[in-house]
Amino acid sequence: MQGNETRRIAGTGGFLLVKALEQLGAGRVFCVPGESYLPVLDALHDAAIPVTVCRQEGGAAMMAEAWGKLTGRPGICMVTRGPGATNAAAGLHVAQQDSTPMILFVGQIETGMRGRDAFQEVDYRQMFGGIAKWVAEIEDPARIPEMLSRAYHVATSGRPGPVVLALPEDTLARTAEVVELPPFRPVETHPSLAQMAELQKRLWAARRPLAILGGSRWNDAARAAFARFAERFRLPVACSFRRQMLFDNLHPNYAGDVGIGINPALAERVREADLLLLVGGRMSEMPSQSYELLDIPAPRQALVHVHAGAEELGRVYLPDLAIHATPIGFCAALEGLQPPNEISWSGSADEAHKSYLGWSGARPQVPGALQMAQVMDWLEENLPEDAVLTNGAGNYATWVHRFHRFRRNNTQLAPTSGSMGYGLPAAVAAGLHSPGRRVVCFAGDGCLQMTMQEFGTAVQDGSAIIVVVVDNGMYGTIRMHQEREFPGRVSATTLVNPDFAALARAYGAHAETVLTADEFGPAFERAAASGGPALLHLKLDPEAITPVRSLSQIRAG
Repeated sequence: MQGNETRRIAGTGGFLLVKALEQLGAGRVFCVPGESYLPVLDALHDAAIPVTVCRQEGGAAMMAEAWGKLTGRPGICMVTRGPGATNAAAGLHVAQQDSTPMILFVGQIETGMRGRDAFQEVDYRQMFGGIAKWVAEIEDPARIPEMLSRAYHVATSGRPGPVVLALPEDTLARTAEVVELPPFRPVETHPSLAQMAELQKRLWAARRPLAILGGSRWNDAARAAFARFAERFRLPVACSFRRQMLFDNLHPNYAGDVGIGINPALAERVREADLLLLVGGRMSEMPSQSYELLDIPAPRQALVHVHAGAEELGRVYLPDLAIHATPIGFCAALEGLQPPNEISWSGSADEAHKSYLGWSGARPQVPGALQMAQVMDWLEENLPEDAVLTNGAGNYATWVHRFHRFRRNNTQLAPTSGSMGYGLPAAVAAGLHSPGRRVVCFAGDGCLQMTMQEFGTAVQDGSAIIVVVVDNGMYGTIRMHQEREFPGRVSATTLVNPDFAALARAYGAHAETVLTADEFGPAFERAAASGGPALLHLKLDPEAITPVRSLSQIRAG
């Protein structure tokens, strides 16, 4: 469409919904089918949008969330009513905590049956009102384009997040004539000239500045622009929890990640900074070290907070300079800033990067035959720079976050929400989004079993991922806390696990068991050569609970 030219289309609500998704540019639909939205499934039969059929709605929602992370556009998930919607809540929560654009479509009972506690009836506004940015029910098929356009804008604008749209069966079956939608264009917000001048003034007056990058709404251009800015100002740059891909970890200005198990030297650098430039992130509980690094509500460091959501500015920390802008808009404006003639903090970026290299370059020995440090060494030497690493939650993830050096954008999919089970669905989505790239999922034995069924989705859709299962026979993070708080009183943290390699082979995939680090490299190469989904089952000694302390050491205090 151009100018005022419009084109009208007619059909059932199911047909119109799929057409609207095509017009808005949806790249893929992740779903578990249900009778409550059969007209949509029928319309997808002839649509240009690929459909990935998942095994459980939580996995489908996590795949859609990962797609939203990778593209910056809403990931699309479709589930049936009642149990389908409740299962999907896990992925919806990830999208909310991680500021990821996502739209969850939920089949719904007929409008005339509402209020009777009909079969699988749920009030979705009440159920999801505290998680989603917007929850609505489409009662008239003629309003489908309007509602979907709004959903796309709400999900992507300001602080991105999930939207839920309920689809009553009668809405999907009725017909209407509507106007075709134009392609979706996200809204960017930009800083003012006065704000950028104020930022330059504050930088010129600083002695110990530090930048921390986080959040969403970044792209390659914004990332590159910030790197050029950091180079001109010789500014040390850290990344927030599980956002390490936002800055090249081997760039001489990189200071490390402000997350769980932070480098103590970096934590001290944050505390001692006289100017913090926080771009895109919120410095929530994990990066702030349980809200200890910055005072609330007024940090002792001068704070410049840049965020796409106006409601986040001043929500926890009172900024000295609040800039309402997306990272994309803000980083474009950075090109106009000039450093002072003499940079008083010259050398601090070099010191910070040297500290990071020492911290991430350490190779601790752990109890048992399998040395994870050697596994990480092999991966660092052999993975391409554009490899995508995914993980869920658990102590095993420490090996990735501390010892892997992320080089490029869109190479990290990890839930800041701390959701177990995320790594495998995220890897499936990444493999489908970028079929030419190496995708490696790290998962603990407990983490994997929350969404293990989605390995079948990878096999069915040909998502050539490699799953690395770090198996220590327990819910390791909880056991660690348990042994620290209640030494020797093991309760509800022991797991009896399957042979994960045999389970993967049952799906028709390549799989091997790895008992030593020397076995890992050849096994990984055979997994990659298989050309399809593969799994490596790593047996880790239960004593190797963290890279630096054994289970017995934690128990002994």
